[in-house]
Amino acid sequence: MIGCDLGSNTLRIVQIECQSKTRIKAFERIVRTAKDLHVTGLISKTSKQNIFNALHEASKLFDFKNERCFCVTTEAMRIASNAKEILEEIEATFGLTFQIISGEKEAYLTSLAVENALKREGYEHQTYALFDLGGGSTELTFCKNGTKQSQSFPFGIINVAERYTHDRMQHVTRIVESINPFTQAQPHISSTFLQLVTTAGTPTTVAAFLEGLDYAHYDANVVNGKVLHVNDFEEAYERLSAMNEEEAERYTGTNRRDLVVVGILIVKAIMRKLGFERCIVIDDGLREGVALEQCYNLNKS
Repeated sequence: MIGCDLGSNTLRIVQIECQSKTRIKAFERIVRTAKDLHVTGLISKTSKQNIFNALHEASKLFDFKNERCFCVTTEAMRIASNAKEILEEIEATFGLTFQIISGEKEAYLTSLAVENALKREGYEHQTYALFDLGGGSTELTFCKNGTKQSQSFPFGIINVAERYTHDRMQHVTRIVESINPFTQAQPHISSTFLQLVTTAGTPTTVAAFLEGLDYAHYDANVVNGKVLHVNDFEEAYERLSAMNEEEAERYTGTNRRDLVVVGILIVKAIMRKLGFERCIVIDDGLREGVALEQCYNLNKS
């Protein structure tokens, strides 16, 4: 089963073996779908070309024509006025039908992947708080004994990094306040939900960086299940900020240092807001959730 996630920053594709629920192969490319979107309201020509280049590359790795394949796209395509024409062109070129899903559906599918990963890594998988910091949106899920509540918020690393180049900490603090109505409905978050889980590019990049892995040698097996303290994010922030651009990009990937640094500020603010000093980092995310949902549907039928 193949799951595709065209996000606001990254195209991520995975093939999963349904019986064992394990990855057969995975693919990821930075495409910057949401670049300049907050200014123009459009997916840019450069972003579109990045997406098509990445899909051409992926089509050599995955058998899109003969394998079951399910594709979703998120915040950037939710708001771009030219989303429909780009997705129609993708379908005509690659035969892939991308469905624009809601933030709540995104949160649900991501939670499926995270639960599978927590179980695999030996953690409790039915009670947790989860945040998924994306390029254009952030999803929060609170799960207690398998019962979930989720909400999507329209801030992510790209729109925050592009809008605010000065006084970022103040802006991040203000933006993260937008989660208050949702979080305040959950009393005693850290004691009720026991563990904080995070997925997406910023925490996985930080976890890999602190393990000494550069971007070219990223290893999901090293990252999955790693526990990071809020001070670890501060250390990564200081070290990456102090590096020259070329050295930093060895660890963050090309043109990603600024996004990761902004992402760290957001991660720290969310951790403080939720009352957790530590979080479990999980690489599995929306693409795995898309594939797993279809695996579960196959089993039911």
